[in-house]
Amino acid sequence: MNLLKKAEKVSNSGRKEVIKTWSRRSTILPKFVGLTFGVYNGQKFIPVPVTENMVGHKLGEFSPTRTFKGHTTADKKVGS
Repeated sequence: MNLLKKAEKVSNSGRKEVIKTWSRRSTILPKFVGLTFGVYNGQKFIPVPVTENMVGHKLGEFSPTRTFKGHTTADKKVGS
């Protein structure tokens, strides 16, 4: 079942449920506004509530895949 059909099914039922998707490349359509998508980031599903400002962007833009832990300090560098 494609993403548009899933979104229509949830909006017609009137329930607030997260629509799980692995498709990070899907474009956010105006019909998706007000719905929440669970976008897979490689480890888990990140809940992405869709607003009007997001229309035209991709779902993957709002589900980061990498976490930056910071650079090492100069004291911890070996051999410099």
